[in-house]
This record gives sequence, C-alpha cells and structure tokens, in this order.
Amino acid sequence: MHAVLEELKKIGIIPVIRIDDEAKAVPLAKALIAGGIPCAEVTFRTAQGEEAMRRIHSEVPGILLGAGTVLTTDQVDRAIAAGAKFIVSPGFNPRVVSHCIEKGIPITPGCSSPTDIEQALELGLEVVKFFPAELTGGLDYIKMIAAPYSSICFIPTGGINAQNVAKYIAYERIHACGGSWMANADMINAGEFDRITALCREAMLSLMGFRMVHIGINTENDDETLRTASRFSDLFGFQQKIGRGNISIFAGDELEIMKPPCRGKNGHIGIGTNSLLRARAFLERQGVAFNDESARRDTKGEVFFIYLKEEISGFAVHLVQRN
Repeated sequence: MHAVLEELKKIGIIPVIRIDDEAKAVPLAKALIAGGIPCAEVTFRTAQGEEAMRRIHSEVPGILLGAGTVLTTDQVDRAIAAGAKFIVSPGFNPRVVSHCIEKGIPITPGCSSPTDIEQALELGLEVVKFFPAELTGGLDYIKMIAAPYSSICFIPTGGINAQNVAKYIAYERIHACGGSWMANADMINAGEFDRITALCREAMLSLMGFRMVHIGINTENDDETLRTASRFSDLFGFQQKIGRGNISIFAGDELEIMKPPCRGKNGHIGIGTNSLLRARAFLERQGVAFNDESARRDTKGEVFFIYLKEEISGFAVHLVQRN
C-alpha cells in the first residue's frame, strides 16, 4: 500500500476543508495539527482551494495535504503542483483515476456500489471513498457491500460526526473517516481556530476511545499477593481468579495483584483503545515513546499490546486493543 495511504490510516480522521479565503489556510492547518490531526483534504469547491493548498504546502510542511472534489485530470495536475500528496474524488471517473495512477499519486475515488468497487479493483486500488456515507446506508451498508471484496477498504465521508466516528472506525475495513464537523466553513471564515483545535482534539479522543481497563499492583511475594487480593475480596466482594501465566491474582476484572513485581516501581496501568495502531501514532506525534520489546501481536501480526517507555508516578503504562 502507498505510504501516504498508510499514514492516513494511522491518523484515522481526514478533515474535509472548504476555503473561501486563502488567508485562512495557514492558521487553519496549524489549528488542525495542534488538535492532533496533521492532515487536510482541501477541496476544489471554491476558487481559493488551489491557492490554499499552495500556502499550506509552503508554510506548514508538517501536514499531510490532499486535494478533494477533484473532477478532471487538469485539477489533478494543479493539485500536485500545489503540493497535494493524495487525491479524492466524489465519484469514480476512470480517466481521473488512471491519470493519478500514471502520476504516482494515490487517489480514493467515491464508490458506493459493487460496480464502482469492481472498477476500482480492476485498476489496482486498495482504498476507496464511500460517499455519501450516512445517506447511502451508513456502516451497515458498508459491511454488506464489503463482504464480497476482501481486499478493499473504505473512507466513509458524508454524515460522519463526533457521535458516530468511533462506531465507524471500529470496523476493520474502515481505513479512515472524512468529515468537516471539526472545521466547517463557517468556523474557518470566522477565524475560530481555537475552537477548531478543541474539536479536533475531541474528535481524536472519541476515535481512540481511551479507557482504563485494569490496574496492576506489585507485591513482594506470594503471601502478600494473596493477602492483598483477599482483602479486596473481603471488603468489596470482588471475585478472585488466577491471571494469565499464573503470575498474578485478579480481584474482580480490573484489579491485578502481581506475584513477582512486574513493570513499574509500584505496578502498571492498562489503557484500552479502539485502535492501538492509531492510538500509538496519535501519542507518538505528542512525543511519547514506546517499548517495542514489550509488544504482543495477534495471529494476523497486528500489535494488540505495548508499553510506553515512561512511567507515571511509579506506574508503567500499556495500551491494549479493545475488542
């Protein structure tokens, strides 16, 4: 898969941007990055879109820039010249798709039927846009249409918002979600960049779905482990069970008493997430480092568990994929 598409998957949300005033382009791009979303699909819906792309490319190199509402091969060429790294079209135009392939730039054309998808597969595409998502049947329809085509993934756009983005992204065939709720034209025109940053942050946290799933407490020996687990059981009625590998005792589902001291001075804290891949990328963009030696992989080779390198107040912290 193209490296740009891989990066879009790690980000998870693609803001679809309409620019009416090119002077707003750079502060908007900086607001997106500050909110944790270092990408933007700037559309050709306005005459200012091309210049906006050019300015963002020149002044905000940290953003992954794409061009949206691309309808012609001429717009493809202009978008590339302006700095776009990916192309998005509302429908499937074989001429536009073929032109992008010739130029070596990834394109996600709009596909909402089996015929569209088979055309995309014929041209070697692995990711397509699904538009308009909610009006066309939403996630249930995507799951139905995806079933016969195991090698294609989707970027739903249209009706995606803070309330449903986590539901969409939980489906393994969703590559990313596109939307404008965090940076719509009214907010951009009004210069509400602090609000855009806050909404981007909210969107990313909604997508990640971070939840504390358990706390591990280090003890010095087996006797202390048993006493600690029994005390929690006696006080609160937590049922005891042996942990994986017989190295701990659980008191309830969230409290793990470690037999030998494990990672962390005092213990460890497990944080669940809807997408470990995207959560790791989200945290790494904030400077967080991970201990790759601690990673565990599932049967598909995907990481489902990994520790951060840092400890917080004496507790090691790990991410774990939530089912």
